[in-house]
Amino acid sequence: MNPFEMVLGIVLITAIAGVLRAKYGVVRTGRGKEELYVGRTAVDDAESERLRGEVRQLKDRIVVLERIVTDGDRNRGMELERQIDALRDSREGR
Repeated sequence: MNPFEMVLGIVLITAIAGVLRAKYGVVRTGRGKEELYVGRTAVDDAESERLRGEVRQLKDRIVVLERIVTDGDRNRGMELERQIDALRDSREGR
């Protein structure tokens, strides 16, 4: 085996190993350690749930703001003010 064939073989083996690592989700974490990621982790799930809750709160606030902008009835002003205060209190109570 001449040196050119040896270098070509090493490059091919490295490329194939990289493709297999990417296919099966093996990620290098540094200092030669490798971890296998299959699906989501508990940290990802907790973060996703936190973000979903925040989006729910923001949607609730948008609904109230839309009512304020679109409602021309002044009699409902006190009720909307209470709803805004309730949203503000729930936000502060986190």
